[in-house]
Amino acid sequence: MTSPHPGRGLRVVASGATALILTCTFAAPAPLVFAALTQPELLRRWHGAHGWRLTVCEVDPRPGGAWQFVSTGPAGAEMELHGLFREVVPPVRLIQTEIHRDWTDGEALVITVLDETDGHTAMTVTARYSSSEIRAAVVHSPMELDAGEGYDRLAALPATLIHERHHP
Repeated sequence: MTSPHPGRGLRVVASGATALILTCTFAAPAPLVFAALTQPELLRRWHGAHGWRLTVCEVDPRPGGAWQFVSTGPAGAEMELHGLFREVVPPVRLIQTEIHRDWTDGEALVITVLDETDGHTAMTVTARYSSSEIRAAVVHSPMELDAGEGYDRLAALPATLIHERHHP
């Protein structure tokens, strides 16, 4: 599975039997991208697909700290994800567990690496699922579209924040 989105920087590739690798580059410095991944006030501005919003966004970005997202979408649909941070190295790496409310067992280990060059940050997210069945369920869900739409909004966030600073 290799799936680049035309006009969008997200690329999703299957790796082995249980992993997915998502890559995307943002025209923003790594500290800003890291903040957008770990600060609730910024996460609420970009996370999820169009038509969805984070109704619960709790993030304690420290080793052992918990996180929880509850998203509400069209017709009252709801999605819940939660986990624990294992490693937090601002602004270059996050390692966390992820559990989806609908998974019957297991969790994913999600490793996010940010690499900044000349004010642009390449983000690589490796999600290792506990089974090939869970990975298959994720692949067949709208995850790729949802992540792509969210990352599109994340890509626009730096310009929005700069505009807001100059036009309060």
